[in-house]
This record gives sequence, C-alpha cells and structure tokens, in this order.
Amino acid sequence: MKFIFCFVLVLLFLPITPAQAKDAHQLLVHDVFRQLVEINTSESVGSVTTASEAIAQRFRDAGFEEKDIYLGGPDDRKKNLVLRLLGSGKHKPVLLIGHLDVVEARREDWTTDPFHFVEKDGYFYGRGTQDMKDEVAIMVATLIEFRNEHFVPDRDIVLALTADEEGGSSNGVEWLLKNHRDLMAAEFALNTDDITLWSENGRPAEMEIVASEKIYSDYQLVVTDSGGHSSLPKPTNPIYELATALGRLQRYQFPLELNDITRAYYERTSALAGGTRGADMKGILRNPPDERAAERLSKDVNDNAMLHTTCVATRVTAGHANNALPQRAEAVVNCRILPGHTKQEVRDVLVQIIANPAVSIRYINDSSQVSDTVPDHPVFTPYPLRPDVLHTAESVAHEMWPGIPVLPTMARGASDGIFTSAAGIPTYIVAGVAVDRDDDREHGKDERVRQDAFYKGSDFFYRFLKRLTSE
Repeated sequence: MKFIFCFVLVLLFLPITPAQAKDAHQLLVHDVFRQLVEINTSESVGSVTTASEAIAQRFRDAGFEEKDIYLGGPDDRKKNLVLRLLGSGKHKPVLLIGHLDVVEARREDWTTDPFHFVEKDGYFYGRGTQDMKDEVAIMVATLIEFRNEHFVPDRDIVLALTADEEGGSSNGVEWLLKNHRDLMAAEFALNTDDITLWSENGRPAEMEIVASEKIYSDYQLVVTDSGGHSSLPKPTNPIYELATALGRLQRYQFPLELNDITRAYYERTSALAGGTRGADMKGILRNPPDERAAERLSKDVNDNAMLHTTCVATRVTAGHANNALPQRAEAVVNCRILPGHTKQEVRDVLVQIIANPAVSIRYINDSSQVSDTVPDHPVFTPYPLRPDVLHTAESVAHEMWPGIPVLPTMARGASDGIFTSAAGIPTYIVAGVAVDRDDDREHGKDERVRQDAFYKGSDFFYRFLKRLTSE
C-alpha cells in the first residue's frame, strides 16, 4: 500500500511531456469547438448570450478573475464577451476579435443536423465549422493554455467574442466600441474571421495575411406602376424597367484601383505566378496600369474583386398575379466597396449607371430597413502591415509548412474589422485552419472542416500569438 501511494505521488509530480501537453490542448480545443457548434447562435431562434456565458464559465474555471471578464450587450440574446489576459504592460494591448453568431441553417437542407457536432470521414461537420466557431474555439483554448502555463505576454491580450456579424441590428464590435471603448482599447487587432490558409487536396499551399478589406453595402432598386389586366400590356412594365437597369449594372465595371496592400500582394504574387498571368500582374503595377493586362486579370473573379468595387444583384421579386400586369418590381444589389470610398458615393454611381428616374435606389441597413438616406460611414485607407505581424506569421508558417508563400492581401468581402479599423485600431486577419479552395462551404450546406487542419490551425495560432507577444 505504501509503495502504491509513493508511486502515485511520483506520477503526480512528473513533468508533462510535450506530447502529453499537445494531446491535452487538442482535447480542450475539440471540447470548446463541439460546445460552440451545438449552441444555436443564428439570428432567428438562437442565442449568442448562451455561447458567451458558456465560454465565460470556461474562463472562470481556468482561473481568470471576474474583473477581467465582461458580459454585456443590447438585449438578453446578444450579450458579448470580453476577456483580458493580463500582460507585463511593456506594450499596449492587442485585441482579438471573433463573432459567435452564425448564418441560418435549415435541417432539411443538410445531410446532418447543422447544430449537432458530427465527426465523420476525417471532417467536423456543423454550422460554424468554417465561419467561424473553429477559430473562436482556437482563440479560447489558446488563452486558457496561456493561463495554465502562467505565461505573461508583453502586453495585455483582449479577446472580444461578439454578436451580429452575420447581420442583425446590434453588431457586437460596433456596440462595444460605442459603449465600452475602454475595454477595446488596443494598439492593433487580430481577427480570424476569414480563410487565409488555402490548401490543395489537404496540403497547405498559400497563406494570406489580410491587411485591408472592403466595405459591405446593400441597395434596393424599385420600379412601380398602377398595373392592370395582363391582356392589355402597357408601353412600360416594372419588370422590363428593372431588367434593363440590372443589365446596365452588369455591364458596368468600377475603375481599377490599387492600394498599398493590394499592390504588395501583386508584387509578391507576380513572381510566384510567372507566365502570362505574372506578366499581367506586373502590368497593372505600372503607372498608368496596362489596360489590356487589367482586362485579362479582371476575367478572374478573385482578381476582379481585388481590383474593383463590385455590385451585383442578389435578389429579385416582382408581380402579384399571373394574369395581372406587375405593380412593383424590386431587386437587392449587394456592393463590396474598395477602401477610401463611401456608401453614398457608390449609390451615386448606381444612379448614374441606371440613368432612369423611374428606378428608385435606396439604402438597406444591416437590419434590412430601407431608407432614402445613406448614413455617414468613416472613410479609411488601409493601415500599413505591421512587420512584427508579417514576420511572425511567416516564421511560424515556414516552420509548419516549409516553403509556403505568405502574402499580404485585401479581403474581397467584409468582416468586423471594418469597425475596429474605422475606430483607429489597425486590424489584420491571420488564421491557420487550411481549407481547399474547392471546399469553401462558409454559409453553405454541410459546412465542414478537416480534423487535421483544425488541430494544425490551433497549433499555428498558439505559436503565432505566443511568439508575437513575447518580449
């Protein structure tokens, strides 16, 4: 009996091996991921508050003090979570942001239950597995590991997990900046809300660091008429008027523009691409840009989105009966606006393109409310990419995936980084969960992530953040 007691004591005080520590971290990040996916945080019936409270309890259990945990929001369903891991204070804080809400998912559309964490065929399935509960779980587990290791970073690390990034009336980052700016104060921010590590057949091939992003904006196009009996067609018809307007929009291309970030992207990528494509990339870098090179590149949807503001019709409704002339035709046009321009500027361009006073063009806000006026929106140009962020990401990526190119880029879409950037906090998207380009299922059916890519992504972020915040 005495021997057994001594043996147990020896086991208790044996140092944890790196392999055991890695296994423990994987168990933790897996458990957090599963818990988050199985909490429905969609706008219709879900609750971000439930997810925030669950993660807050995990932080309490890990030993974080109550004074360093904040829960709050505009209503009971949309409470945001802010956590602070105290550092040495040598530098100003770094802010980590991620959203807890997810887009809608209907059970009848999916092969599996979207709000049940399914593990099969080497993948994790469930709503939010790519956007972005995988990365939220990774950030949460990383900070808990830092706490368990008694790691003291060279600056405070602030984590904000928020509501309504996918839509809704109370965007969490915007709400926190307006109501608790002191909690969000930081020298710069890291966002993980994008796929920035692209793979081919599961093998990582290219890492991007997003240092700029577009502005999201929706517009409503409406044509109305008194209608009448369908046997007596009129010279004017709302459907035809709307179709003509959308045709003009489809044929229009916004001017090509480069900023410091996209210029750096094409400078690096041109050397990697080679051939005609690489030459065209060098061509658009000239002053003035080579128009034919720009035309060829713009035929690629990704390059087109990188080089231009884009506006596209995403929804159309018209008419009220099969045997009646339409009284109303309506479309929603979604625009992704290059930095440096306002939503009002783009509305003015739409008016000029369509050139038909019969087509009203109104603004749609994030709550789907339509108005005749476009709200003021801060205009900001991309911040320079911080050398410490770039070099740290490069060093960790090259350790984990030797030879992989690391490219500064601009997000073709938009994230909560538009709010932090506009508030004077330079924001960069760096994430390490690899996704094949032909398996991007964000917002789609049977959303999934490779299991090995998820664990590798967790390892990447842990190393990246620790190295970035070490003296």
